[in-house]
Amino acid sequence: MTDITQLISGKSAAVNAAASEAKPSRAAERLKEALTNPGFLAAVPIGLLFLFGFIGPLALVVAFSFMPASTFSLMQMPTLQNYADIFANSYYISFVLSLFLAAVTVAILLVICYPLAVALVRVFGKKGAVLTLLITAPLFVADNLRLTGWMLFFVKGGVLPGTLGLIGIEMESILYTTGATLFGLVYIYLPFMLFPMVLGVSMVPPQAREAAFDLGATRFQILKEVDIPLAMPGIMMGALMCFILTAGAITEAKVMGGTAVVTIAQDIQKEFTFAQNWPRGSALSVLMILLAGALSLTLLKRIDLDSIFGRK
Repeated sequence: MTDITQLISGKSAAVNAAASEAKPSRAAERLKEALTNPGFLAAVPIGLLFLFGFIGPLALVVAFSFMPASTFSLMQMPTLQNYADIFANSYYISFVLSLFLAAVTVAILLVICYPLAVALVRVFGKKGAVLTLLITAPLFVADNLRLTGWMLFFVKGGVLPGTLGLIGIEMESILYTTGATLFGLVYIYLPFMLFPMVLGVSMVPPQAREAAFDLGATRFQILKEVDIPLAMPGIMMGALMCFILTAGAITEAKVMGGTAVVTIAQDIQKEFTFAQNWPRGSALSVLMILLAGALSLTLLKRIDLDSIFGRK
């Protein structure tokens, strides 16, 4: 009996040993399969680009934000003084101004672009492609060149004041004002609001609008209850994109606003260039990234990306 028990225990021990030896081999095989998978190999280049082109620089900015002021080395004792200085000084003014300009720009673009999107989708039909080409054509010209043209249009003695002067209307230059900066932001970022909105409007089924008409709904009720809710993913996508881009815009404020309009992007540029204070510039950048990231996450939770890209 004892011999049989020893024999059984010996066999079970041998089986356990074989199983323990098989587990690492199976894990190694799975790892080898994963590493040789075509999808993984195809993702390696873009993964490396994302790591060294995005994650790496972003990590350096975050690390520099905790370094002492006016230093250019990461081998320093971390500190929160940069963030304390930001809240103690008047940087909040440029933050508030940037957010105000971004919010007003988005509001104006919503009013302008929704009728244009409806016209491109429902009115012009195939001819809408020609209008789309005309709208996108200025994107092939650098922003500063296009804004310089408008600067010459608004400056004192320029096209607009000069033309009005010919008919006896005296007009001071509106350049280097908040209004001129707002005009530049609306002009530059109109396509970034229009095209997502066109996508959103095209998602509204004509049958839903016809059914609402048959049930006796007015045009305003259809707009409120059918058109806008069904087009909301595209509208919110365009609004989010334009808000983030305009909040960090710098060219429009420098060309159209001059020194009278100072945005947070200009403060960040000043800290990295003229002031040579990389840690404070990094801290300002981190705060702006956190703000944009929080807004993006909040709105993306309410946007159905699968519907936008046709995966539903």
